[in-house]
Amino acid sequence: MARDTSDTTPITSVADLVERIAGGCKPRERWRIGTEHEKVGFRKFSHAPVPYEGPGGIRQLLEGMEGLLGWEPIADRGQPIGLLDPTHGGAISLEPGGQFELSGAPLVNLHQTATELQAHMMQVLEIATPLKIGFLALGASPIWTLPETPVMPKSRYAIMSDYMPTVGTRGLDMMFRTATVQVNLDFASEADMRRKMQVSIALQPIATALFANSPYLDGRATGRLSERSEIWRDTDNARAGMIPFVFEAGFGFERYVEWALDVPMYFIKRGDTYHRATDITFRQFMAGGFRDRLPGVEPTIGDWDNHLGTLFPEVRLKRYLEMRGADSGSTDHILALPAFWVGLLYDQVSLDAAWDLVKTWTAEERQRLRDDVPALALKAEIGGRTVRDIGREVVALSRAGLTRRARLNRCGQDETCYLKPLDIILDRGKTEAEVLLEKFGNNLDGIFCALDMQPMGDLGCL
Repeated sequence: MARDTSDTTPITSVADLVERIAGGCKPRERWRIGTEHEKVGFRKFSHAPVPYEGPGGIRQLLEGMEGLLGWEPIADRGQPIGLLDPTHGGAISLEPGGQFELSGAPLVNLHQTATELQAHMMQVLEIATPLKIGFLALGASPIWTLPETPVMPKSRYAIMSDYMPTVGTRGLDMMFRTATVQVNLDFASEADMRRKMQVSIALQPIATALFANSPYLDGRATGRLSERSEIWRDTDNARAGMIPFVFEAGFGFERYVEWALDVPMYFIKRGDTYHRATDITFRQFMAGGFRDRLPGVEPTIGDWDNHLGTLFPEVRLKRYLEMRGADSGSTDHILALPAFWVGLLYDQVSLDAAWDLVKTWTAEERQRLRDDVPALALKAEIGGRTVRDIGREVVALSRAGLTRRARLNRCGQDETCYLKPLDIILDRGKTEAEVLLEKFGNNLDGIFCALDMQPMGDLGCL
């Protein structure tokens, strides 16, 4: 998230919160694709993490990108922490450990996403290469300990860092040592949101398995294929996980709001100051629970938007849906993630077929799959079937959906070309993590060179 919002519209009732989310409903012709990805920077000459300050640091990288792009700087207490594209709506931001994130603009098709990603990587490398900064195509930093990992100067991260160890054992690992790719997608109505959320929650572990790409932490293999996903299992379970209430009869905007109201807050922002609020829920905030500390403060829509952005379920509902289950990786894998979900969720035939596939899975089965996937990936099972078998079926549904969308690039190719990395994984029966383990084992000397991110190869005609 590039920066916190500051909408000062007062909240008068819970109905205002429901309406805020419901206001995201859009007709199909206005549906867009927003792809976000994080990448872990490293010093090419030493394989050390990249600090914020100093020559060749993250700050210098950001300032170089500002000069190249002309985007608006985002600052926290006078220090640059991101950039905002005022024309198209994209942004660059910093995750807590210096992970460099692109939040892509809302785009019409995946070909535009490919062009955006290609341009971003070329721009980043234009600035990063003279600074001798590389970027790892992994879902977790493989060798640095938490004390060795730099800390970015964002006020909200200081609040989160203090709070995380009180609610789980892996929160600091999540903040400072993981990297993800996600796609943000639209819905037409409450019913459309409901079906998309049910399908995507159920299938999120399938995506986690297909994109498993984080087998290392602290310089060794952890025994899991997605350590990033395992970390999320004990980060903060009050605000994360498979949220089974999505499958309850009558689930809709109001039910999600009621859940979000009872999750502890992180902060309340007024002006440039972040006020710690981890001891109250949003419901308590609405009942006046912060007035004794900040006289005159009343809840606003900006506070609600910020709170929604601090919830971390496998699929997050705001004014759109965020698919949150995948490890980051190479540029072609970054593109495969939105392709996977767009084919499933933006085509009604594929969406209905995907629901038929998952509708009989119980909450217990879904949770067991979620728990098994970090270690077993394609070998995990649900309903007597392996994830690999289900993955083949789901990718076929996605391909059919993309084919029916028929969004062509200038060479006449449709969007199915971006699914190729998933075909490779399913055909060989091995995730990217397993390929890494076979190649490197616990000898990680060559991993930085092998996984240094580059612009795309031949994925299609851009």
